[in-house]
Amino acid sequence: MINEEVLKIVFNGITFGQRKAASIVGGRTRLMKLIGMGLIRAEKKSRTQSGKWYCNGWDCIKYASYKYIGDN
Repeated sequence: MINEEVLKIVFNGITFGQRKAASIVGGRTRLMKLIGMGLIRAEKKSRTQSGKWYCNGWDCIKYASYKYIGDN
């Protein structure tokens, strides 16, 4: 059995880019909705259009969509 507290500690220190986070939660639209609702913490450290996104790993795992995991 997986201990949720251990996962929380480990994944809180990990970030995913926008594409990987989207593949975990079930698509870009769902990711943007979750970020907009404040359920996934994300930041874009650069103001450029193509700047990298940093999405909190634990938040992405919490809202993972089973049917999309493994498609990438």
